Amino acid sequence: MGLQYPPKPGTIVICDYSTGFKEPEMVKERLAVVISPRLPKRDNLCTVVPLSTSIPAHRTNYQVRIELPVEAPDPYPGKFKWAKSDMMATVSYNRLKLPFTDRDPNTGKRKYLQIILVEEELAKVREALLFALGLDHLTKNL
Repeated sequence: MGLQYPPKPGTIVICDYSTGFKEPEMVKERLAVVISPRLPKRDNLCTVVPLSTSIPAHRTNYQVRIELPVEAPDPYPGKFKWAKSDMMATVSYNRLKLPFTDRDPNTGKRKYLQIILVEEELAKVREALLFALGLDHLTKNL
């Protein structure tokens, strides 16, 4: 079941890209960072940038290394990720869920982990996004 509320910018989510996308687009479940605020008349949608654990084969201005404030749980371990801003997408909350660590031994419910990027790390993703959109001349305004 997807998120039932609008996630704040900087929130790390798991995004399911497995339906409706075709290669070379994202086609699997992976971590992503929410970059859009809740917008009026835009219910159940937000814009995300997927995250990768792999260093890009070619260094570009639109893929940037970020550090999460805490380690992400399996299968996305580690604090350091690469934001693939050239692959940003506007998606339904139905595609999103929070990362979880394990289950509560008493209730069996998942223990969700709320990871929110610090402003400096989110700013790096937004700057990379400007490069991905060909709007790098606006980076001087950040």
